[in-house]
This record gives sequence, C-alpha cells and structure tokens, in this order.
Amino acid sequence: MNRLSIEGVSRNFGGVRALDDVSFVVEPGTIHGLIGPNGAGKTTLINILSGLLPPNTGRMSYKNCDLHRLAVYQMAAIGIARTFQNIRLFPHMTCLENVEAGQHLTSRRSLLPRLLQLPSARREDRQLHERAMQTLDRVGLADKAYYQSRNLSYGERRRLEIARALALNPSLLLLDEPVAGMRQGEASVVADLLRTLCREGTTILLIEHNMSFVMSLCSRITVLDFGRVLTTGSPAEVRACHEVIEAYLGAGVPHHA
Repeated sequence: MNRLSIEGVSRNFGGVRALDDVSFVVEPGTIHGLIGPNGAGKTTLINILSGLLPPNTGRMSYKNCDLHRLAVYQMAAIGIARTFQNIRLFPHMTCLENVEAGQHLTSRRSLLPRLLQLPSARREDRQLHERAMQTLDRVGLADKAYYQSRNLSYGERRRLEIARALALNPSLLLLDEPVAGMRQGEASVVADLLRTLCREGTTILLIEHNMSFVMSLCSRITVLDFGRVLTTGSPAEVRACHEVIEAYLGAGVPHHA
C-alpha cells in the first residue's frame, strides 16, 4: 500500500511532549497539508518520518515498510525525499552539482569503471548530467545551473532544495515550508510544480504557514495543536472548524479556495 500511515506517534524531549498520539493518513497521489503554530510539532513529525528522529511510541508505514525500523538511506531508497525548514545546500557548489549530489542513490556508478573512465561510466555521467539539468529546468533554474548556490536569491535557493529532493525521483515528498520567504510570483511557480508532480503520481506532505497557498493546493489538511491532532479534513472542513479559525487562520485569511 503506497499510502503514508501515521498511527499513535508520540515524541518527548525531556519533560516536553512535542507529539502526542498523532494519527492520520496521507493518500497516494495527493497533496496533504500539515499546519499549526510554531512549536506545534510539525517539523518534529517530518524529522521522524524522514528518519532523523525516532518516535517514542507509535507506528509509521509506507509501501508496506515500517518506517521507524529504517535508516535514513533506506527511506530514501524506497522513495522518500524531503526538504528542510532551514535551507541545507552546498554553498560553494553550483546548482547543477547540488542536484547531481542528490542523485547518489539512483546512480549505479562503481569506483573501478570511473577510475578507468570506461564508456559505461562516461555514458552514465552524461545521463546524470542531463537528468540534473532537466530537474533544474522543472524548478525554473536551468539558466542558473553553473551559479554557486550561495549566489542565488532566497527564493531560488528554496527552489534548488526542492530540485535536489526531486533528484531522488521520490514517490513521497516531505516539504518543510517550501515557499517561506518567497514572493507571490515565486510561490505560484512552486504551486504549479507541486500540482504537476501530484498529477504524475507523487504524494506530497507539506508544512507551510502561507494559508492561501495551503488552502488552494491541498486536498486534505491536518492541523496540529500543541503536538496533538486538532482536526483533519478538506480545506472547506478546516475553514469551517471554529477552533482552527480562532487559533490558526485568523480573520484576515480569505475564506475561499
């Protein structure tokens, strides 16, 4: 089953309970939003789902695999990729090199053919280069392929991190604030990209504070409140939830998709 299932996940940090019996399902080929205020436990949950933290209790499954039993590289191997709230790129590498670095698990390259510069190694290098360029083109950065990532704008670096995650050809993409700090035009480019990925079959779980972005993009939304699930539903159901409107959305958010 290619759904992401989260059942009774809890996580403590000392005496602080960051996640408390969190359960919800992300259906295959959908965009699922995860919202809540700072400190609600959203990034903690993504860190657990991507193998950076173990849960204290609970179970997570994807593709018939118990995720809490897998190492980070094993999660990537079954098709899970993520971005980070704080951008993590190689600043002195070019955009192309950053994306190529993300292809390491999809490469069949071994040391000896590369040392000998065999035709098979050169052929695969060309293929990886072409794929990396195509991925940069998908996020609108093909013209910046040979720029060092440190020389990009903030929004461009956000898009580059998405490109590096896409280099793994993921079936499940975990995005932590993918449009934070972006202008409206840049956020629209990312929204169009995510819709395309969803149509192609990629499942997406995203954290985002831009409520207009979330409401217009996601088919389902889970709201966390102090580490617990307040509600899960469609954008319309979340908008209609009085507790969510009071605590998270506020009066200034448009009440339309």
